[in-house]
Amino acid sequence: MNENVIQVSGKSEISQIMREIARDLLQQKTVSLVIGWEKGILPNKSAPAFITQSHDTDKLVFDEYCYHNLTKYLLQRKGSGLKTAIFVKGCDSRSLVGLVQDNQVPREDICIIGISCPGLMEERNTVIPAKKCETCYTSIPVEYDFLIDCPDTKTGDDEPGGSFAHRELSKVENMTLDQRDTYWQTMFQGCIRCYACRNVCPVCSCKECCFDLTSPDWVGKGNNTSDNSFYHLVRAMHVAGRCVSCGECERVCPINLPVMLLNSKLSLSIEELFDEPPASMNLDDTATLSQFKPEDPEEFM
Repeated sequence: MNENVIQVSGKSEISQIMREIARDLLQQKTVSLVIGWEKGILPNKSAPAFITQSHDTDKLVFDEYCYHNLTKYLLQRKGSGLKTAIFVKGCDSRSLVGLVQDNQVPREDICIIGISCPGLMEERNTVIPAKKCETCYTSIPVEYDFLIDCPDTKTGDDEPGGSFAHRELSKVENMTLDQRDTYWQTMFQGCIRCYACRNVCPVCSCKECCFDLTSPDWVGKGNNTSDNSFYHLVRAMHVAGRCVSCGECERVCPINLPVMLLNSKLSLSIEELFDEPPASMNLDDTATLSQFKPEDPEEFM
């Protein structure tokens, strides 16, 4: 057995193991920062935690409300030369692999502590199973230095390609063209362009976003259906082939827009068109749209 794989008898033990690993890493000065979760003010909330002192590691927790994907915070450490430890679930680990593949985060600068995820809950009027877990490709992290392995691990109902994603998409794809147009226009019209979906997305790693520019002015700053449509379609194309379905964009949307539908459509199309596995499942792979193969389909040419 890999000595860096720690078996626990149930999810109640995960928090204690997290604290022990984090404490050792900080005391040995292997890392200068540990990024994990701590309990929030409200009972149904857990929040990101940033630990620099070993005596603060008792704050760390893992429960069904640790749905935040923490990997976005690594971008703020880029170029610091300081090593960071980060806790990741299965979906989080894929976004971390994507950041390494995009040369946004050096692999040697991070210590990855994986947690085999038993499934999450989220609060949307009532506490319900997290939607992201229904589209889970892997509850066990695909890349890690340490793994806390829990027998309560729960996967979604999906094979690669995502049966849940297929079901959601089929509802829209089975509409008539007029119905589909109305559906998307209604969605885009409701957007308040707060950019929360972009800001939380680990794949949106550009230092300067084209939508923040004023020269050239790629998209109008007014809130209207045309500019909103342009924003969402461009962002969907930007993350195409790299989206890992972590669901953060939908979680933070203040008006609950189905942002993931666009991403899921492109992800599934890319997997089918290029006969490729889901994005960022293997650190040694190259993102599908970041490479060229002579046998790639060229029906559009």
